[in-house]
Amino acid sequence: MIKTTTYQYKPDYAVPPGEILEETLEARNIKKRDLAERCGLSAKTVSLIMSGKAPITPETAIQLERVLGVSADIWNNLEANYRLFQAKIVERKRLSEHEEWLKLLPIAQLIRRGFIQRKRTTEEMVEQLLGFFGVGSVIAWQEKIDRLQVAYRRSPSFQSSPESVATWLRIGELRAEKVECAPYNESRFNKALEEIRGLTREEPKVFEPKMEQLCAEAGVALVFVSELPKTHLSGATRWLDKDKALIMLSLRYKWDDHFWFSFFHEAGHIIHHSKKSAFLDEENMALSDEEEWANQFAADMLMPREMYNNFVTEKEYTSSAVQSFAQQLGIAPGIVVGRLQHENIISYKSSLNYLKRRFRLVEQNE
Repeated sequence: MIKTTTYQYKPDYAVPPGEILEETLEARNIKKRDLAERCGLSAKTVSLIMSGKAPITPETAIQLERVLGVSADIWNNLEANYRLFQAKIVERKRLSEHEEWLKLLPIAQLIRRGFIQRKRTTEEMVEQLLGFFGVGSVIAWQEKIDRLQVAYRRSPSFQSSPESVATWLRIGELRAEKVECAPYNESRFNKALEEIRGLTREEPKVFEPKMEQLCAEAGVALVFVSELPKTHLSGATRWLDKDKALIMLSLRYKWDDHFWFSFFHEAGHIIHHSKKSAFLDEENMALSDEEEWANQFAADMLMPREMYNNFVTEKEYTSSAVQSFAQQLGIAPGIVVGRLQHENIISYKSSLNYLKRRFRLVEQNE
């Protein structure tokens, strides 16, 4: 079977409806003055229509249909197409003035991930990016950035590169839109977290799809988006609507202790904090009370406080002791090693580092 390809023809011009009108009059040997009289228009109005300086209004289209027998729909469509084409010319000129804006955005990353394509002209690139962000103009984009800064409590990330952070958040938003979720249910989400906690010993190919499924069944869209240049983000949390929450994780090449702590940290925001709140978690950023609470939630979720304190009291940090404690908790031993290191109980150069796993989560391109 021969495969055929259909190409959509998009002409780079539009014929002024006045030219079609003039050709129609010539073909029928009708003078402009006669047409004006028969339509109840002034000769000046007809001349302006023919020169493209005045539009064919719906009322005039109806009159032309009666006089010339050409459907009013045709005149209206010719007029609409022509005016739209003229507006696009003006808009392209306006878009071409935003070359400096393009330099601020991680365009190479968006091309590599399949969100946009490389184009020859500035206006074509700007057009694509406005479509990606879902805004009508660069001004509207800036207003959206300003709202994001307020929503995410003016994170230090926005001071370093608001463009990259906004791009990262938008990728997560677009991916979350494709995740079908049940209405959010806190009890179901708590049960999901317990089950996900038991997946920490598994490989990414096992736990990643399972935790996405469990979260979606509880009303939470979980998406993985590797960080962009000029960002150092571990995750973000927000509510897309009253029934659907979003957790974004940037961990593409990370150690397992960092990954699991970040996930449960973001989950803590969902459970404990207001649906009107949004959180952007950057590495090494100053912690608010809410971030401190989410940190403690993650720590206790992975290792119940009393059990962990008892383990630390024993002061036996051998490989067998750590693995035995991890097995007792039902979590990966690398998580125990990571916490001991974070609390300066053992060195980051400890011989126990072999218990920590480094893995790559599968991030699908668009």
